[in-house]
Amino acid sequence: MPIDIAAMNLIVIILATLVAGIGSVWLAALLLRVGVRSGSGGVNSQHLLSLAAGALLATAFMHLLPEAFESRIEPAMLFGVLLFGLVFFFLLDKAELWHHGHEHHHGDALPGPVGQQEAGRAHDHDHGHAHHDHGDHSHGHAPRAGGGWAVLTGDSVHCFGDGILIASAFIADIRLGLVAAVAVLAHEIPHHIGDLVVLRQSSANQRVALVKVSLAGTMTMLGGIVGWWLVDRLHGLLPYFLVLAASSFVYVALADLIPQLQKRLPARQTAAQIAWLIVGIALVTLVSRLAHGEHDHGHAEHGHAEHGHAHEEGATAHKD
Repeated sequence: MPIDIAAMNLIVIILATLVAGIGSVWLAALLLRVGVRSGSGGVNSQHLLSLAAGALLATAFMHLLPEAFESRIEPAMLFGVLLFGLVFFFLLDKAELWHHGHEHHHGDALPGPVGQQEAGRAHDHDHGHAHHDHGDHSHGHAPRAGGGWAVLTGDSVHCFGDGILIASAFIADIRLGLVAAVAVLAHEIPHHIGDLVVLRQSSANQRVALVKVSLAGTMTMLGGIVGWWLVDRLHGLLPYFLVLAASSFVYVALADLIPQLQKRLPARQTAAQIAWLIVGIALVTLVSRLAHGEHDHGHAEHGHAEHGHAHEEGATAHKD
């Protein structure tokens, strides 16, 4: 029976990591086709970033960390792991492996208002980098040599890490895994939009760019399998894995997504950012409630069956 449960967990992890890894790439490509813009008439990039930041922060602080702190491990030790995780992901970022697709134009992977785009172009020109505009994929700057491979390398490492984090969450609790997968999906969409734009400028064939980023997205599934194998054998370390997952989500939200939102905007656009941040938090909460309801329903049925079985045994013993 335990073998069946482990196999079922692996199947669920593979499906969830495929949706989070490759599904986010295809959704990013769809949004690019529809049009990612800062104004009306398209998908607002600021809304995507706000949604992703809210989903990541809600998953970290409302689900992963509480689950980890329910263990009997000293809180000081878990906070130490949280600190280590933040420093570790900062070092990965310095190695240009964690903010894939943003390393040479941080904050401009998704288009902002026109004035901010012009400022971004001037900034990139001063530093010898290329600025990529979703509204116009053919302006004068050429992409940095080898930039496409740098994006794919960082993308693959990031996706592999996401897969391990999703697997850790699923092993702790299936509803926690679903919440983590939704959070990863939400924050990978704006990342992959940046990746696709970079690769489309360095490749004449847009389909090739989509295939390359999709292949990088499959690393999420590979990370999920490795995470399932690793955490299943080191089950006592599961709380530490959950804290590391939380530190990853917090770092990406605070160091990558939210800084792109910290620009002076009119009150209406600022209110929209806050609203979409709340939508991201609400989305994670809704997924958790739905999964939790099914989880509790299953436990209730199981408990009812056990109670009925015990009642029958008691009646038989009374007759004897």
